[in-house]
Amino acid sequence: MAKFKVNVVAERCKSCGYCMKFCPKNVLEVGTEVNAKGYEYVVAARQDDCIGCLTCGRICPDGAIEIYKED
Repeated sequence: MAKFKVNVVAERCKSCGYCMKFCPKNVLEVGTEVNAKGYEYVVAARQDDCIGCLTCGRICPDGAIEIYKED
């Protein structure tokens, strides 16, 4: 089965929560580190649970999430 990698671009994330709310597998959560804008940004806490549906990347208003298929 294919694995997927979720990459959150910390500098773009403002922790609005849309990605966390709509992820069907609850892959994302707010981390503890702060980006240059002063926001605690989202991290892929449960990377192995990602099914590659792309919902988080589509819903992000700041284009902060990229999803890659790993072989």
